[in-house]
Amino acid sequence: MKKKDIDNFINILKETYPDATCSLDFKTPFQMVVAVMLSAQCTDERVNKTTPALFERCKTIQDFADIDIKELEDIIHPCGFYKNKAKNIKLCAKQVLENFNGVVPQNMDDLLTLAGVGRKSANVILLEAFGIANGIAVDTHAKRISNRIGLSSENAPEKVEQDLLKIFSKEYLKDINHLFVWHGRKTCDSRKPRCEQCTVKDYCEYFSKK
Repeated sequence: MKKKDIDNFINILKETYPDATCSLDFKTPFQMVVAVMLSAQCTDERVNKTTPALFERCKTIQDFADIDIKELEDIIHPCGFYKNKAKNIKLCAKQVLENFNGVVPQNMDDLLTLAGVGRKSANVILLEAFGIANGIAVDTHAKRISNRIGLSSENAPEKVEQDLLKIFSKEYLKDINHLFVWHGRKTCDSRKPRCEQCTVKDYCEYFSKK
């Protein structure tokens, strides 16, 4: 895409999904960390039904570090993969307390040292908790849409992100994941994409080949 096309593409998506924002509920940076961990292989809706009880039980990072792991597993059970997630949450809390003086770090390198935090999660945490947009969180929606439209032919999220960073200027980074998530949920479905009603189909390789 040329720059004019890129601008139009993003503006059309913004007009189509004016309410596109992060759908995970949180009040503190560490709550964001926990919510992102729970969202792996789980819907945001389910996470938001689970976190109120969790955040009421664990009001501080120390509480997350101290909670009995079986109790934690019971609370987060509905989110799936609860044993691994519980282990990572407790270890992550201890790491933040011991390595970062109880403050969630605000840079990619330090976030990646935390248990259960990969690059996608770190991008989400930086954007939602701190308003920092230096990268793009490539989830299943962002990957699928990037591949279909023709923005990237890569499969690995990290490589898709690098392709997107070459295309989109920094001013758009805070919006791309939100827009792609909403577009993926509402229009560009994984099994049955609703191409005829898609507002950006003129920019889409998948549609042009139908």
